[in-house]
Amino acid sequence: MADVNDEFLGPLVGAVDQGTSSTRFLVFNSKTAELLSHHQVELKQQFPKEGWVEQDPDEILQSVYECIERTCEKLTELNIDISAIKAIGVSNQRETTVVWDKYTGEPLYNAVVWLDLRTQGTVETLSKRIPGNNNFVKSKTGLPLSTYFSAVKLHWILENVRDVKQAVEEERALFGTIDSWLIWSLTGGPNGGVHCTDVTNASRTMLFNIHSLEWDIELCEFFEIPMTILPNIRSSSEIYGLMKISHSLKAGALEGVPLSGCLGDQSAALVGQMCFQDGQAKNTYGTGCFLLCNTGQKCVFSDHGLLTTVAYKLGRDKPVCYALEGSVAIAGAVVRWLRDNLGIIESSEEIENLAKEAGTSYGCYFVPAFSGLYAPYWEPSARGIICGLTQFTNKQHIAFAALEAVCFQTREILDAMNKDCGIPLSHLQVDGGMTNNKILMQLQADILCIPVVKPSMPETTALGAAMAAGAAEGVGVWSLEPEDLSAVTMERFEPQINEEESEIRYATWKKAVQKSMGWATGESPANAGDPNIFCSVPLGFFIVTSMVMLIGARYISGIP
Repeated sequence: MADVNDEFLGPLVGAVDQGTSSTRFLVFNSKTAELLSHHQVELKQQFPKEGWVEQDPDEILQSVYECIERTCEKLTELNIDISAIKAIGVSNQRETTVVWDKYTGEPLYNAVVWLDLRTQGTVETLSKRIPGNNNFVKSKTGLPLSTYFSAVKLHWILENVRDVKQAVEEERALFGTIDSWLIWSLTGGPNGGVHCTDVTNASRTMLFNIHSLEWDIELCEFFEIPMTILPNIRSSSEIYGLMKISHSLKAGALEGVPLSGCLGDQSAALVGQMCFQDGQAKNTYGTGCFLLCNTGQKCVFSDHGLLTTVAYKLGRDKPVCYALEGSVAIAGAVVRWLRDNLGIIESSEEIENLAKEAGTSYGCYFVPAFSGLYAPYWEPSARGIICGLTQFTNKQHIAFAALEAVCFQTREILDAMNKDCGIPLSHLQVDGGMTNNKILMQLQADILCIPVVKPSMPETTALGAAMAAGAAEGVGVWSLEPEDLSAVTMERFEPQINEEESEIRYATWKKAVQKSMGWATGESPANAGDPNIFCSVPLGFFIVTSMVMLIGARYISGIP
């Protein structure tokens, strides 16, 4: 965070960074890109059944209000005039699906999170309706048919939630990903709220044609989604509406501030890392792990399990740019799992010290396929396993293996990216909360055998949203011209092990990945809780988890 002195700071830009694990509001100096202040609130995730992941849309919205209020209080304490905030951008967890009542503003069901697996049965049924020689879903959307994306979640909600079905029939239901829910609420909600999304978030719904940049009638009919409930599609940088603070916030000075930037979190990080040229790439370490490579105005389709997605469109009249993306479901979430489910650590930060104490996984390999495997496998039957346990294994080794798992998963998607692009990356630009872990960053360099480069200011996702908001027509306080972009100080991690050792460890990881596949049966996780299909979750996983819990309990209690 910047040290603030008495000199005039110039126009400021705020950014809502709404993620799976937490919400933040950050304020940047538009002339220097310095972070001046921020506030963060951790969010709850609900797991009502095996494979189901939900969040409360109202809790998400309240966390945004709280973060705005607390950040404004901190700015006031720093003697910074909050009326200097000239625009606000939104960055958000993508794919997570919300349906609400446009007259009351009340959510009609919990938000179904991107990690949710309840729609596996829906995916299997729908896949049989796609001709083998004409995968029109992938050709139009750039996406494989998967539980990951919004269309199948919305299809499930419309089929299974009576309140939603009734609201659709009565023409009072609205659908949106988290960005739409927040923008609608922040611009007035039932009192004139703007129902819109941007092209990056729309491209993750599986209802959006990435070539025409419009909702696709054929896709909506295929997924049985009424187009009347969909938000209007806008660019990533334009004024959508003005802030209307309906709650009793002390941040009243933000009333009337334009909401003028919107990017899905991974696109926001690409912008924040200033990857504006073809071939530039970044990897973000958050709840999941996401590697994006800018392919410019060319829509490139992958032969190696990557997604084709919209990178950004920074203005109504600006060209759309595309990206290849490698998506990993579980990265930071594995640390949270060790903390909340096993109790091996009390805080997420502890994992770095545990891993440092071990210095090695001692032959222990962790495949955290809690939601199946995403890129490059797209294997929903996979489940989490820990291999190579011995009586010597302790919680330090498991902590190390968990961090290695994040790095190995990144290696897999980087290998796929290099094959698709034809020119291997010479270094990897990284960002996200996990990059504060120096052990993780060094492991990543060792496993990739290339340098890892981290910006000194890691909040690139929020920065990207702020840049888009400040650059919008009618705001114009942030220049995106190359000569005006601020230089970024970088920390560099060089590989410290030889390539042969790295390849041996990676090959062993690949063996573990193969063992994780095929655990789940064809039954939908939506039936979890039914004793007749208990084995839809791998027995081996329960055995391994039990062993880990025993080991963890022994070491936590000090028993040798």
